[in-house]
Amino acid sequence: MIFPAAEFNFRPPSAVARARRVLIKPFAPYPIPYPATTSPDTLRQVIEAIRRVTDADILLVEGSSDGKPMAPIYKALGYEFRRVMCLDVRDSMWIEIDNPLIKPYALAAVWVPNVLLSCDFWISIAPFSIKSGTPMFSIYNLLGLLPAKKYRRDDLESLGMDKVIADVYFTLPFDMGIIDARQKLVVDGNPADARGEDVGKILMGEPFEIDSEAARLANLQPEFIDLIKAGKLELEG
Repeated sequence: MIFPAAEFNFRPPSAVARARRVLIKPFAPYPIPYPATTSPDTLRQVIEAIRRVTDADILLVEGSSDGKPMAPIYKALGYEFRRVMCLDVRDSMWIEIDNPLIKPYALAAVWVPNVLLSCDFWISIAPFSIKSGTPMFSIYNLLGLLPAKKYRRDDLESLGMDKVIADVYFTLPFDMGIIDARQKLVVDGNPADARGEDVGKILMGEPFEIDSEAARLANLQPEFIDLIKAGKLELEG
């Protein structure tokens, strides 16, 4: 669903009220404020709404783009929330999850933090950002869960980023995505040098559905959308 930003009011699904642990994956690989990264105000609104329906543990999990500690980045971005654990991907124990596709596009399995498996509800919250033509929306955001030491960016790009994004979508079935499109950021170089463009929207729903809507909103036709469509048909038999 697409909301005017001024009317956005996060209402947690009923599954959140039954959860023991809720995972939130922000897009925060570097200490550059919104719209380059997930807005702390949007995170706060989501966290406060979750707290109104459950006392479940809330975990923020992210990894830096260069493999350095996340604590300074969390602090620089203002990610300081009561009763929320801000975890660093690089400090995690790892578990390998098989790709359910019969013919994976690039990754037959994905190594991710084992803390994911202890969480009952997974939310990806991303800005409305486009880098060199690639939509960095709710599914792309999941790449930050992959260990940087094992998955070098050059290696992923050599496999084809659209194929990698599609495989990660199927391997990490996030329950919900939120795209903060109050502003759109188009990045061609350093994200710190880019300037946001007012859009005034927030998208919320199943990650593939909202990424598809966001791509249409940005007049883009990313290959990973078609790959996911084909993968869904394969899984449906």
